[in-house]
This record gives sequence, C-alpha cells and structure tokens, in this order.
Amino acid sequence: MFSALMKWMQARKILPQISDTERQALEAGSVWIDGQFFGGKADFENILAQPYGRLTAEEQAFLDGPVNELLAMFDRYEIQRTKRIPDEVIEFIKKKGFMSFLIPKQYGGLEFSTLAISTIMAKLGGYNATIGTFVVIPNSLGAAELLKHYGTEAQKQAYLPKLASGEYVPCFGLTEPTAGSDAASIKAEGVVFRDSDGQLKIRMNFRKRYITLAPIANLVTLACRLKDPDNLLGKGEDVGISCVMIHKGTPGFTSGDHHDPIGDPFYNGPLLGKDVVVPVDNIIGGVDYAGQGWRMLMEQLAGGRMVSLPAGAVGAARVAATTVGAYSIVRQQFGISIGHMEGVEDKIGKIAALSYMMEGARVFGCTAVDHGIQPPVVSSVMKAYTTDISRQLVTDAMDVFSGAGVMQGPNNILGMAYKSAPVSITVEGANIMTRTLMIFGQGATRCHPYALNVVHAVENNDVPKFRRNLLGWIAHFIGGIARAEWHWLTRGAFIKVPDVAPETRKYYKRIGWSAARFGVLTDLAMFAIGGKLKARGKLTGRFADALAWQILAIGALRRFEAEGRRSEDLPLVQYACEYALAQTQEAFVGIYANFDGPLGALMKTIIAFEVRANPVGTPPKDELSARAARTIQQYGAQYERLAENVFLPSDARLGIGRLLRAFKLISQTQDLHERVVQAQRARKLPRGHAPGEIADQAVQAGVINAKEAQQLKDALAARLEAIEVDVFTPEQYFGVINDQGGVEYRMAANG
Repeated sequence: MFSALMKWMQARKILPQISDTERQALEAGSVWIDGQFFGGKADFENILAQPYGRLTAEEQAFLDGPVNELLAMFDRYEIQRTKRIPDEVIEFIKKKGFMSFLIPKQYGGLEFSTLAISTIMAKLGGYNATIGTFVVIPNSLGAAELLKHYGTEAQKQAYLPKLASGEYVPCFGLTEPTAGSDAASIKAEGVVFRDSDGQLKIRMNFRKRYITLAPIANLVTLACRLKDPDNLLGKGEDVGISCVMIHKGTPGFTSGDHHDPIGDPFYNGPLLGKDVVVPVDNIIGGVDYAGQGWRMLMEQLAGGRMVSLPAGAVGAARVAATTVGAYSIVRQQFGISIGHMEGVEDKIGKIAALSYMMEGARVFGCTAVDHGIQPPVVSSVMKAYTTDISRQLVTDAMDVFSGAGVMQGPNNILGMAYKSAPVSITVEGANIMTRTLMIFGQGATRCHPYALNVVHAVENNDVPKFRRNLLGWIAHFIGGIARAEWHWLTRGAFIKVPDVAPETRKYYKRIGWSAARFGVLTDLAMFAIGGKLKARGKLTGRFADALAWQILAIGALRRFEAEGRRSEDLPLVQYACEYALAQTQEAFVGIYANFDGPLGALMKTIIAFEVRANPVGTPPKDELSARAARTIQQYGAQYERLAENVFLPSDARLGIGRLLRAFKLISQTQDLHERVVQAQRARKLPRGHAPGEIADQAVQAGVINAKEAQQLKDALAARLEAIEVDVFTPEQYFGVINDQGGVEYRMAANG
C-alpha cells in the first residue's frame, strides 16, 4: 500500500522537487525557533530560554572609542559630493582593525562576536553607508569568512593577517548579468589545465557586476563553475561551483571601473576576466574544496544574512527614530510642536515601536548565531523584512521632517538613508525573491517536523521510513487542526505561557494561537498544492508575511524580558505586537482568499469568515500610538537608552548635533515654557508669541526669573537654528570654474 502510494506521489509530483543546489541550501544551517511555527506549536518557555546577548567590555569599548572616532572624522556631505572616502579615513579603518572583526586573534584579528559585528555595522551604516560598506564587505561573505571556515592552514597564514591589517582589501564576485537571484546559474568559468611548468592551474573567464569594493579591491574571491576536462583533480570533468582567489594585477583581470549606486556613493563596480590564469592553490580550501563553493556559500549565508543587511536596516531605522522624535518637538506650527498633532504622532509612534522591535529581533538572532545556530529561514526573514520595514520607517520620518527632509545639504539628516534604501532591498537576494521563494519555500520543507523526511524517503524509495513519517505527519495534521480550532474558540486562553510581564501575557497567547493556525495552513498547502508551491509566489509570500511578523513580535517580547521589563518601554512592546499581529491577520486573510485546489471553495468561504469574525490581531489603537510616540519625544534617560549605540555627533553646528542641542534645551525648559503659556492663557502676558520671545516680559510679570528667561531665549535660538535648511549661492549650486578649468563646489551656508 505505502509503496504504491509512494509511486503515485512521485508520478503526480505531489512533493516538492528538489534540485542539487536546493538540496545544499536545505541542508545548510540550523532549524531554530522557526521550526516551532512550522510545527504549529510555539514553546514559549524554550523561546525565552534562548540567550539574548550583551556586548563584552572590549566590544563596547570599541564602539564607544574607535567607532565614534571614525564617525567624527569625516563630513558626510563631502563624501556624498565627491564620492570619495578620504585617505586618512581609510588608513584609520585599517589601523584600528575595522577590517578584522571576523578574523581570529591568532591571525591578527579582533575576533568579535556576531552581535558586536552587527552592532558596529548598525552604528556605521545608520550614519553613513559609504563608510559602512567599506567595513561590511571585509567582515561578511568573502575571503576572510571563507578562509576562516574552509581555508587550508597555509592559506590562513598567508592571507588572514594581511586581510586583518587591510593590506588586502577584499571583494566577493558572485552576481553576473544573467545570474542575480538565481546565483547558482553563474556562467563564470574556470578550466583546469597543466601549464608548461608542470603546475596545475585554472584559466578563468568571467564578467561580474554589482560587486561592492570591486573598484579598489586587490584581492577578489570569485565564484565560478570549475571544469576539468582531463580530470586532473580527480573530481570528474564538471567539478562544480568553486571559490577562487584572484589578485589585482593578474594578467587578463580588469577592475577599477565604477557603477554609480543610488543614495550613498559606496564603491561598487564590475569585474572582468579574459584568460586569467591562477594556481589551483588559489581555490579556497585547496583542491579538497573544489566544487564545494555553493555549499560553502549556503552554509555561511545561513547565518550571514542575519548580520550585515539587517544591521544597516535597523541602524537606519534607529537613526530615524532618534531624530524624528527630536524634530517633532523642535519644529512648531500653529503654536505647538508638530509631534503633538495626531497625524504626525501616529507616524512617530510607529517608528518608535517598530525600530524597538527590529532591534530586539536583531540582537536575539545574532545571539543565536554566536551560540552556533545558523538559521537560514530566520536569517532570510531578518534580511527581507528589516530592510523593507526600515524603508517604510525612513519614509515616514521624511514625511515628518517634510521640507527639512527633502532639501539636500550638510544639514540634511535622513535624505541619504531615504535614497539608499533600495540598495539593501536588492542585494544578498532581492526581497521579492526572498519573500516569495526562500522563506516559506525553504522553511516548509526544512523546518517542518515531517516533510523533509518524507521527501527523502520517497527519493530513496525507503518504504518503512516513508510509512513512519507519513503516518506521523497525518497524526500531526489532525492534532494541529484540533489545536488551531480550540485556540480560535478560546482566543488562545489555554496556551501555556511562562512567567512573563503580566501586561504582555496576552501577546504570547495570541502568537501561540497564530502559530497553531500557521502550522495547519502549512500542512494544507503542502498536501493540497504540493510541488506546485514553488510557482505560487503570491501565496507563499503571504505565508512568509505571517511567519515573519510572528518572529518579529517575538523579538520585541524577548527584548522586553531581557532588559528587565521596563515599564516605560511597555507602549513600544504593545504597539509592536499589536501591529505585528494585525499584519499576521492580514496575511492569513490573504491566504484563505487565494487558496485554490480541492479545498479552495471551503477556504474562501466558511473558514475565511471564521478568520475574519475572530481576528488574531487588529491595528494598534490611537491612544497606544500616542504613548509609543512619547517615548522618544522627551530627552532623558529613556531617550538616551533607546538611542544606545546610535552615533550622536557632539558637533552642535550641523545636522543631528544641532537638532539634539535644541531638543535638549527644549526638554530642559519644558516646565518654564508651560508656566509662560499658562500666564498667556490667564492674560498676564500677550498671546501669539513663543515663550522665548516674551521672556523679558515674563520676568517683569513675575512668572519666571532672569536666569530662566535666558534659558527660554537659548532654547528658542537653538530651535530656530535647528529647523534651518542649507542655502546655496548660484556659484555653490552650479559650481564655479577654477583657474585650471575644473569645476569646484563650495560648502553651503546656512539660511
């Protein structure tokens, strides 16, 4: 019976068809908390027992010392204008070890934790992506990481110390004109041959593009298809994808040209090779790892997607939160701070809460990687959703900044992050592909308690294993339906929740209820749609949305517990969870509305009505968004804590520095401001004037004293300065011709 069923499933392609490259991706990394959602049963005691890391004293000192020094060294606007990183900045980066975070100390590196690397990248990228990418690339997928894990000892000794010191500036060549998201289809080719000197070598031909640091790199790690027509390596004629190092200056190798990325002008360009010859010893890992390149890349990306791009996205979101809260108080219209207007307040509450949530998910995920877990599905969630949410939040912050956001110049705070947002959406797997193919497509097979075992059994014609796992899957499915219906009826009231803050218990219950539904829907999709799921990107994208928002909500809750259940942060946690569960609900509604096949009619009618009638989440209430907004609208201990490890320049003359100076002064004089306003309402002082404008009259009226009057005047002056935008003379705007016939641009003057 089961043998016949296996053959029927094979013939009908009921189960997903797995290619060799997909198999390597599926086998890479670890199942983490994502497995609980695909299994339909969230174990919150287990989730809260997972570590939530902290930086070591050495790592925090590096953030507070060299990182702050670096960010204070350069002019962001000048880098944007010239598209060039100053030489002294590059030398500082090399000298202080910014290119060595991944590298073990025995080879001259700093050997920081994944959490520390991510936190540094967030701080750098949140302030300036051009500098950020110069640090990110040496500390992400490429020569150092691949050599560390797969290199021969001789390769480690030869390359890691020079990579740590910056003598070697690396880049990684993967993307090609015809191989983007489908990176496994690369056409770059290397052919093994025996040279006239008797040595085995590789003749390479390739055309790569979109390669960050390519114009200035002197050590390239290139992914290519390795052919060995004479089987000189003993691995057959088609060896497979391999990672090969090429030094700048090698005959036939061309680099140095630039692409021109949108937003921050980071170094990026093409790599071209025609009959480039290198020794076979340049294969990372030596001959033993020839043909293992795809597996190596998948293993490192399993956890690596958790690091650099989420860091940059979260960094940008946190800068947006830190500055939009301040600007909303500093900027006034109609006699009040714009942050007290409900429309503006709504956006600020969202920015504050979702940036809090993403930071929690970032720390939680990076800590898992530090503890040996490489979760490809959660890493993909973090890459795709933090970059997309960050883009939304920066746009919302730009709406609040309004004219000050769109007028470019040295004082523009968010403009470059706004323009650069599409870059992080695109790289390391375009978000559209990550959402519609990778997260659910990979997760449903890999993270499900039975699916991958059934697939393997069918592939290997293993009837006993097939029978055991299929029966287990059916029992699991039936139990899942009962569990999901019970939780729907009771709204998760009986879900087991460990000792957590009383105010957050309901969110654990609703996430547990949501996880039960997600598990059942996963089973239904695999049973009813099966092998066709790969082509159902709209549907799998909705599954990815449901999973992602549950995981992000867990990030907010885990952070709240790890940081000691601070009551003042409760509005942020509540807003984040309400928002995430509303997005999860929307995803479920979309799944039911578009579920075709034998169950389509039932799913679109009776069950869809059930889901709408008793939703797992609804959008946050207006009162909650107001409370969330207030967490970043008053300068004090909470504001400083929420802005921890965000670069806040001490220079009060430009941009963020002058905004924060005004924000501090306004926060410090809030009581004085209110006393003058009350006097105006009592008609003791003339109306229609800001308190700082009538400070002297307030002294005469006995409302405040002379010292307090000066404080109000200083706050008013700082306010007016902070809302100014840059003004350019025609010569500055269009450029002037110097004596040598070149175009010069001069720094803008403040208006």
